[in-house]
Amino acid sequence: MYEKNNPIRLLIADDHPVVRLGLVTMINAQPDMRVAVEVAEGAAAVKAFDPERIDLGLVDLRMPEMNGVEVIVAIRRNHPNARLIVLTTYDSDEDIHRALDAGAMGYIIKAMPYQVLIEAIRRVSAGKRYIPDSVSRQLADRLPDSELTPREHEVLTLIVKGKSNREIAANLGITEGTVKCHVNVILGRLGVSARTQAAVAALQRGIVHL
Repeated sequence: MYEKNNPIRLLIADDHPVVRLGLVTMINAQPDMRVAVEVAEGAAAVKAFDPERIDLGLVDLRMPEMNGVEVIVAIRRNHPNARLIVLTTYDSDEDIHRALDAGAMGYIIKAMPYQVLIEAIRRVSAGKRYIPDSVSRQLADRLPDSELTPREHEVLTLIVKGKSNREIAANLGITEGTVKCHVNVILGRLGVSARTQAAVAALQRGIVHL
């Protein structure tokens, strides 16, 4: 059990100074936790995470240099038992899936009451996962077999940018017929029937970010 003389030591990784200030104030007000390190960039978070000094990390998804998923992967590569919680404004099913698949033990939306975050910190620091009901529902609604291959993701990204099949083929160095095959598979994976719907779904679900 963590207590006042042995608090949960946290790293905060978020590129918004006001958000970091609010988190530091809120966390340091708890008797059983304190902020040990705060950084504004993903690469800095990876470098700063030291299990000798930090028990748990709060990681934003959108940061300069490295995104939150890349940060989680890198930290857990160096420290397989690292305990990490995503704290973000993004609640799309693909963002959630990627973060948890990378090894995050919690996923908290910034709009949630602060008590949810405090509870998540305590639960995850004790070695348990903490996924709020609303986040679990997003995952449950995720279509089966909806995982895109790297090439399909490239094609979808170009679709979102408004590229035609011919332009996509030229960009990726493949035939237009191959692009059409990829597009058909993508539509099926996303459960839509048209390119415009695919682009909207990709943005809404966090599969592609502009």
